[in-house]
Amino acid sequence: MRSNRARFVSRLTNNTMALILAGGRGERLGVLTDWRTKPAVPFGGKFRIIDFTLSNCLHSGINKICVLTQYKSHSLNRHLVKGWGTINNNRGDFLDIIPAQQWTDNETWFKGTADAVFQSLDIIESYKPQYVIILAGDHIYNMDYGEMLAEHVNTGADFSIACMMVESKMAAKQFGVMSVDEGGRVTHFEEKPDEPTTVPGQNGMALVSMGVYLVSSEYLVNSLKEDALSEMSAHDFGKDIIPKGIKRGDHFHAHTFRNPTNDDPPYWRDVGTIDSYYTANIELLKSEPPLNLYDPDWPTVTYQRQLPPAVFNCPEVGANIQSSMISGGCVLGNSQVRNSILFSEVSVENNCKLDGVLALAGCRIGANSKLRNVILDNGCIVPKGTTVGYDLRSDAAVYHVTEKGTVVINRKMLGQSIKYRPEL
Repeated sequence: MRSNRARFVSRLTNNTMALILAGGRGERLGVLTDWRTKPAVPFGGKFRIIDFTLSNCLHSGINKICVLTQYKSHSLNRHLVKGWGTINNNRGDFLDIIPAQQWTDNETWFKGTADAVFQSLDIIESYKPQYVIILAGDHIYNMDYGEMLAEHVNTGADFSIACMMVESKMAAKQFGVMSVDEGGRVTHFEEKPDEPTTVPGQNGMALVSMGVYLVSSEYLVNSLKEDALSEMSAHDFGKDIIPKGIKRGDHFHAHTFRNPTNDDPPYWRDVGTIDSYYTANIELLKSEPPLNLYDPDWPTVTYQRQLPPAVFNCPEVGANIQSSMISGGCVLGNSQVRNSILFSEVSVENNCKLDGVLALAGCRIGANSKLRNVILDNGCIVPKGTTVGYDLRSDAAVYHVTEKGTVVINRKMLGQSIKYRPEL
């Protein structure tokens, strides 16, 4: 028999709508977002970034979902329709894709996170949710939103913010930083401060917002309508809605982020730059990775075409595969693959050496190629005998090289067609 707490949480989640903000340009991901929005960028061999947020909703029992889109959204839309269109509508559940409406008087695109939600208020109100959870579609993490929802209700909060601790020097560049009292009530909030407030007794650590917000529907509507009238506002939750609400004396609560299935340290990554994206993928290859993609209690759901198993065509010496992921539909010859992730339908011909390579779907790597610390965007055809990653100065003349020395290559750089390929 289910516990009273489980029934309590399930009733709450059934009256909760998730809003996933998936409309950002993702400019810091550079060429990886030339023809797709950031939440649609592939990750971890077979997933897309947005799959992690959607899977969290699914496992948390929140099945009323609106995805707010804007820039370069066709690839994302196709993925959502094909992979997430089976949510059971018979019991009132749904996944709606909501493009920027431009229904405000000045007909602008989203001016901030709060404005993105404000422009869709008519749709949100039509569903009459009791609670709204606002999520980013471009973070990698596992989280039980039901726990946050129950805490929000039990504390009587108007607005709850999921939080975690990071080094204060990191907080100044990336996060909203908060101070809380002993009961978890937020007493101060500042977006990306130059000198972040540290947590007493925590040796240079700051308490930061993850950009996951849980809010009572009535409070959300009133706050957004008030904010929309302010000409001085940036129309952003972190810059405007949260600091103004705290100053007004409203109840803002900090919910501590936890691992949903065990007591291991919780995992959360903002893969907003090419280097952070590359690192987050490669760290999946560790013997004990910080994110367990194989956890049966919290599987990540996605859409992928039906593909044959990977095959190793090695009649002579044989392929040498070390600490790597090889996805469905891949074909490998007599080559060395180390510390790399090959996404779907990648082919590697004979006598290649791949070390630290992310090859996105549909790439073909010609014989005798040597690639080190390289990201190949989808559909790249690497000519035979290509060497990349061993002379970064030379590479930078042709490809994109990041601050940390990762080389990014797409079809345009290889002189190939950049025609849109929806299957990749």
